[in-house]
Amino acid sequence: MEHPKTYYSTEIHTGDETILIHGPLSSDELSAYHFHEGLDAFRPPKKQFEAIKQIADFEEGRINVASVNNQIVGYVTFLYPDPLERWSTFQMEDLLELGAIEVAPEYRGHKVGSTLLEMSMKDEAMENYIIITTEYYWHWDLKGTGLNVWEYRQIMQKMMAAGGLEPYATDDPEIVSHPANCLLARIGKNVPPESIEQFDELRFLGRRNLY
Repeated sequence: MEHPKTYYSTEIHTGDETILIHGPLSSDELSAYHFHEGLDAFRPPKKQFEAIKQIADFEEGRINVASVNNQIVGYVTFLYPDPLERWSTFQMEDLLELGAIEVAPEYRGHKVGSTLLEMSMKDEAMENYIIITTEYYWHWDLKGTGLNVWEYRQIMQKMMAAGGLEPYATDDPEIVSHPANCLLARIGKNVPPESIEQFDELRFLGRRNLY
């Protein structure tokens, strides 16, 4: 399966600064930027920057970023699910995972995350994929935001909805381990019925294993 990537960009004006939302960027293009020290939700900033540059080099990988001048202040990643995850069980060529989305604390409140997602879906190639994301409350910045899990989930779902992702039921053990956890997905308009059926089966692997 080919993975064409078309560059898109848009801007957010905060009054003091202009935030450029753009991508997908290659690892070489990313290397021209500094990575904001506040982007540390998943691993230390330097290591996370190296990780997203690696993803950018994957054939299917997509990195879209929010930048101010030469600094990355937010990003979203799309790639195939980890081979060890349940979502790669059928090795579906038309299923991508929104692996991470993060915005530096001082740039939150300007709809950077939702704009990143909205812009990501402007690429017509994204209509060829089922896009999934798994949300776990233990990854959320509850301390920094002062929100409880339900308030944070509501904000997260609203942000994901900007990219067309909506909740889907699943029997995945990690997701059902806490009611705030959830699977969100967007099914592109060009995804064939057989892939949708396979995705439905993937969501309920527990049922499949009973027979």
